[in-house]
Amino acid sequence: MLKKGNKLYSVLTGTCPKCHGESMYANPNPYYLGAVYKMHERCSICNTKYKMEPSFFYGAMYVSYGLGVAFSVAAFIISFVFFGSGMITAFIAIVMTLILFMPLIMRLARNIWINFFINYDPSAAQQGA
Repeated sequence: MLKKGNKLYSVLTGTCPKCHGESMYANPNPYYLGAVYKMHERCSICNTKYKMEPSFFYGAMYVSYGLGVAFSVAAFIISFVFFGSGMITAFIAIVMTLILFMPLIMRLARNIWINFFINYDPSAAQQGA
């Protein structure tokens, strides 16, 4: 289902958007909070520069906001509609969901943002092979 060459592959795996050959992050685990934002400067396979300009990833904050809203709505629907909890419990479920998924949301936002600007290039993927 998720194959190289698909933007969704790069977004969900955090791999280079141009060659899908390696992780953009120094530590692929988003829950290692000491390095949640620590990225390689360039892809070692296709030499793509990840931070194309200073403050490039500021735009990812808008994506992060949208993802946070989506996770909040999902938490509300699950707790309030499916489990029949009260409003206070639903609010607590939303807050806990946002705290638990914060590192994942931040990484996903960066992955989505960079994939807006860089497309997969099969020739770049074969450079490293």
